[in-house]
Amino acid sequence: MELIDVMLKRRSTRKFNDDPVTKEELEMILHAALLAPTSMNRKPCNFMVVERKETLIDLANAKDHGADLIKGADKAIVVVADTLVADTWIEDSSIALTYMHLMATELGLGSCWVQIHLRSKNGKDSEELVRDILKIDNHYRIVGIMALGHSDDIPPAHDLKDIDKSKVHFLV
Repeated sequence: MELIDVMLKRRSTRKFNDDPVTKEELEMILHAALLAPTSMNRKPCNFMVVERKETLIDLANAKDHGADLIKGADKAIVVVADTLVADTWIEDSSIALTYMHLMATELGLGSCWVQIHLRSKNGKDSEELVRDILKIDNHYRIVGIMALGHSDDIPPAHDLKDIDKSKVHFLV
């Protein structure tokens, strides 16, 4: 598949079936994450793979809306960025999440980026809740979690004819 085809096919999937993500599929997604560029090549991101159902449920309950899908995922990858390594943790984490999303698409997996940064659960900061669940220090920040699994419910691909070219502005 060409890169543009992967980009068109990449869709957020919120329903997963019971087929497990294989070790090889997970390894390819993690390779993609580790290949993601970072500012000055500082590589502040760490990737915590969650497979334990109880922990997936805890993560799904770490924000008010939009995280329930983690409960049904086979795995989730929490992108944890070390602020002592780089101040570009938001950008670096976002790129890594995008690379994982694209690799999951290439492999035919369902995936969904669940935002944690700037979100809350009953007034409590979602990042703080996730740090408590994972037992990590406060200098680690969490932009998002990538939920992964096989799915029979992946939305259809986008089409190039549907993109909004009015968003492109040429300055001459």
